[in-house]
Amino acid sequence: MTAIELLWEDFQLPARDALYFADGRSREVALDSGAPSGVRVLAPFDLDEMLESDPFWVSSVDGLVAVDLGSKGLLWGGEGSHGAEGFIARLTVDRALIWAMFFTESNPFDRIQLSGNAATFSSTSGSKLTVDIDEPGTSSSGQPGPRDA
Repeated sequence: MTAIELLWEDFQLPARDALYFADGRSREVALDSGAPSGVRVLAPFDLDEMLESDPFWVSSVDGLVAVDLGSKGLLWGGEGSHGAEGFIARLTVDRALIWAMFFTESNPFDRIQLSGNAATFSSTSGSKLTVDIDEPGTSSSGQPGPRDA
């Protein structure tokens, strides 16, 4: 199991603005209301290395909203352990993690609108993120999403 899968078993995510995949890939993310998707996908980083230097830099997550995708699983959004944190995730039918994004300053995500493969997650502070549920690091057209070089 990857480090993120082990954390997810206890409904925890690293307390870092990032996109986490179950296979162990991790990329930094940043909220950006000027980007078409509302989020910029940034540089990859080594989650194992991050957790090795500070294994307690995690947040417990709790879901506030879900969209059932039938045999394709579930979309889930909610809050972290501290007031300003929020997360969005896609899970399998068995509730195993496929991917998750965590934000330290988004506030909890409490609304999800689904249109085809594009899901728009809205937070209690008004942040809106639109992601391709199959490829959250790209735009809904399948092209690379907004990212910094």
